[in-house]
Amino acid sequence: MQKIKIGMVGGGSGAFIGAVHRKAFFLDNQFELVCGAFSSNPERSMQTGTELGLDSKRVYANFDDMMRSEASLPAGERMQVVSIVTPNYVHFAPAKLAMENGFDVIIDKPLAFSVDEALELKRVAESAGRILALTHTYTGYPMIKEAKARVAAGELGKIRKIFVEYPQGWLSTFLEADGNKQASWRTDPSKSGQGGAVGDIGTHAANLAEYVSGLRIQEICAEVNIVVEGRKLDDDAAALLRFENNVSGVLVATQVAAGEENNLRIRVYGESGGLEWAHSDPNSLVYKPLDKPAQILRAGTGYLSAVAVKNTRLPAGHPEGYLEAFANIYLAFAEAVRDKQKGITNPDYDYDFPGVDDGVRGMVFVRTMIESAQSDKKWTPFKV
Repeated sequence: MQKIKIGMVGGGSGAFIGAVHRKAFFLDNQFELVCGAFSSNPERSMQTGTELGLDSKRVYANFDDMMRSEASLPAGERMQVVSIVTPNYVHFAPAKLAMENGFDVIIDKPLAFSVDEALELKRVAESAGRILALTHTYTGYPMIKEAKARVAAGELGKIRKIFVEYPQGWLSTFLEADGNKQASWRTDPSKSGQGGAVGDIGTHAANLAEYVSGLRIQEICAEVNIVVEGRKLDDDAAALLRFENNVSGVLVATQVAAGEENNLRIRVYGESGGLEWAHSDPNSLVYKPLDKPAQILRAGTGYLSAVAVKNTRLPAGHPEGYLEAFANIYLAFAEAVRDKQKGITNPDYDYDFPGVDDGVRGMVFVRTMIESAQSDKKWTPFKV
């Protein structure tokens, strides 16, 4: 089976998330990196391409040149998909141009800089017939997929309550004043968009809550704060959520919880039991049936659902984590791309990766959180 030829926008030398993407798409031997526009600095882009062993003719100074040059190559040579790993404000243009030139896209979250950009990407994807995947990493964990499967199978009964929290502590001080690259763009409204913590980690929390529960957020009552003096975007947020079927929830997303790393956690409760998953122990899922002892379910075991097994590579007791979860999204994306290339269309088949609709909802979540925090009304409708 031939590898899928992939190009990359962003992810130059020293970039954190670009290297993560490359490790993820190389893990299952499904992709071959053939080209890239790795930086807005042409010299840095060429340096990265050289480090990655690419032909210098296919290391581009900008993504415009990359899309048009690759589209002009023979079908057997050109890239087939593109991975976009830039800051938020450089998501829309390369994604749109890629799809208009016949390439499928996988893009780091959030989807775009604004709701309008997200809706335009959805329109382009549909009109061009392209696949667009979004790397909401945490949905790739096997035990998150197990949680989703058990909720869908009715093991918790009717869902009543959802708690999701994502505390970090890395922005507890004014890092952007010291030129920290990751902090600087994430706290800059001209590069990040409306939301700081809300967009960076709040979108992950909201997506995870909807993914596991199968329910969509319909209304939000939010408080959004700037805790560190001098910061331009929010670094702390909390919200009451109202999902479909009148299910209530609570979401917390903060980057000023000193001492915390990436302590994402979700709890879902129904009439007959609950489920709890924590990023600190991603290979475990705690099942809490009503009036019975809690059970600790483990990745890699024979009693899990087919979808959890499909997304596990190692036997029980061998830890899998962030890179493997990331790789699961790329693997599902690869499956969809291959089927499309073969002319296989099955609208009822779920490739189980976040798509353009999830991306649009993420941008609407950010907008609604900010609107709610600024409103004097208790509930703000979640309107796509």
